[in-house]
Amino acid sequence: MEQLRGTGVALVTPFKADESIDWNALEKLIDHVINGGVNYVVSLGTTGETPTLSAEEKLDIMQFTFEKVNKRVPVVIGIGDYNTRDVVKRLETCPLDQAAAVLSVAPYYSKPSQEGIFQHYQAIAKASPRPVILYNVPGRTGRNMTAATTLRLAHEVENIVAMKEASGDMMQCMQIIKDKPAGFLVISGDDALALPQLACGMDGVISVAANYFAADFAEMVKTALANNFPAARNLHYKLQEAFDLMFAENNPAGIKSYLHQGGICENIFRLPVVPVSKELEAKIKASVAGFK
Repeated sequence: MEQLRGTGVALVTPFKADESIDWNALEKLIDHVINGGVNYVVSLGTTGETPTLSAEEKLDIMQFTFEKVNKRVPVVIGIGDYNTRDVVKRLETCPLDQAAAVLSVAPYYSKPSQEGIFQHYQAIAKASPRPVILYNVPGRTGRNMTAATTLRLAHEVENIVAMKEASGDMMQCMQIIKDKPAGFLVISGDDALALPQLACGMDGVISVAANYFAADFAEMVKTALANNFPAARNLHYKLQEAFDLMFAENNPAGIKSYLHQGGICENIFRLPVVPVSKELEAKIKASVAGFK
């Protein structure tokens, strides 16, 4: 799993004005992030608006991403849900032979107990033909996966190899880093906290910001992993305003506004996601114009 150290980018799904998938823009985005120096891409994560994609669209996006990436970097595929049996079925039937790993979000809405979360992931790991990355994002799921549950899964379930931790709880993050098994990766899911988390011992970031700021973000992570924190700190503060604006109202509305201003994709969404407010859009436009 060393190939998943560094910067991964959670790709957006570009849409045309009629809300169909914009394949040309997706190809442009893939080339942009790879040329910017990211270490791998993540397809079909939450940033890709997956709740609004049909099963057929998800399969098409996955296959298109494999084709356009063309083995230049590893590809991680997001497959998660609150219905454990449905996730298991998808893992058993999806063509995942080209995937480096599967990123699976903790079950949302139903707010299971910690034992329920453990058994959910245990079933997923058993069914998955590829290594599994846990994903804890309580701001979206409604339930935090505790450090104890993460560590139990890391130590007891062989096919679970990494954790994308997006709780924002630094004490929880440090507990996982301190007690994880050798070779288990802990990956930040919070762009704005990535630098201090890397300083604490995380192995990289799955980033939203790297969709647009691929080169600077990847360099920040690379220099931090090389223990060059003065250089990494300069890049962090260069990006700080963008972090604040990008997540001010909604993800992926913020990052798509940046990508639209940068000419990479249209500022189109499927409901219930809508574009950022005109006030925020003006700030993002000024941010893009002033970024050097």
